[in-house]
Amino acid sequence: MTTLNFKHLRYFWMVAKTGSIARAGEQLHLTPQSISGQLGEFEETLGTKLFRRVGRGLELTEAGRRILGYAEEIFTIGDELLDVLHDQTAKKSIPFKVGVADSVSKSVACRVLEPALHIPEPVRLLCREGRLATLLADLAVHRLDMVIADQSMPANLNVRGYSHLLGECGLTVFGAPALAAKLTGEFPASLNNAPFLLPGEDVAIRSRLLQWLDKHDLRPLIVGEFDDSALMKAFGHAGAGLFVAPSAIAEQVCRQYNVVALGRIDEVFEQLYAITTERRMTHPAIVAVSEAARREVFGRAGG
Repeated sequence: MTTLNFKHLRYFWMVAKTGSIARAGEQLHLTPQSISGQLGEFEETLGTKLFRRVGRGLELTEAGRRILGYAEEIFTIGDELLDVLHDQTAKKSIPFKVGVADSVSKSVACRVLEPALHIPEPVRLLCREGRLATLLADLAVHRLDMVIADQSMPANLNVRGYSHLLGECGLTVFGAPALAAKLTGEFPASLNNAPFLLPGEDVAIRSRLLQWLDKHDLRPLIVGEFDDSALMKAFGHAGAGLFVAPSAIAEQVCRQYNVVALGRIDEVFEQLYAITTERRMTHPAIVAVSEAARREVFGRAGG
């Protein structure tokens, strides 16, 4: 194959987006037979299957998922080109591609990244979430400008990157009101035998939190472990157990998840890093994120 057939790529992209050949045909004003035939030609040209049939629907293969990522970028850039051509006075936005480790609180990530949208240059924020090692691999090949993580650059990864500490703050323990009402004693003794949701093994604060519990001879009942902080909070909202989150966002956590703060753990610090391929931060959006995080997010956390 010497050239890529972009018509075939668009048909594939539409099928992947809509989840079926029939719906893709409706969007493209083509018959399902035409779409199916073009898709078959595309798979034959590439030498690999892009979909597998699951029941009455279609599911992307591993190769299909990889190609979909490129298709999204290609057609996004194409849409940007059309916008500029239709409006010659439009300013081209700066793409700001950020990876957020799934162990990072989504509320913290949102507050940290939001200032990038208010710099003088127009910014198009492109966010991806995933495991830290995967995001750092994309950073190394410049698919990402920055990775937000709860730990510094791991020494065991063969990836060139520099860690910039954005800030740190203590933890607060939260619980659903009905669960909190059943606890006995003062905090932190009230944690003994209480159902507790523990951060997963990929979360940096896990070991420090366990050490703190052991130091104070506290024995909560671990009922769940979560790499994803948002999922852990959702279970906490449902009353499954107590959970921790950064004190910097304590008020927001209480409002968003309808929980109450039971007490602070100021001996255990959650840290947030921006990992980039630059020793010095020069991207205007990254500079804005760094300055705002230190001044507005963690500067108000009280430690």
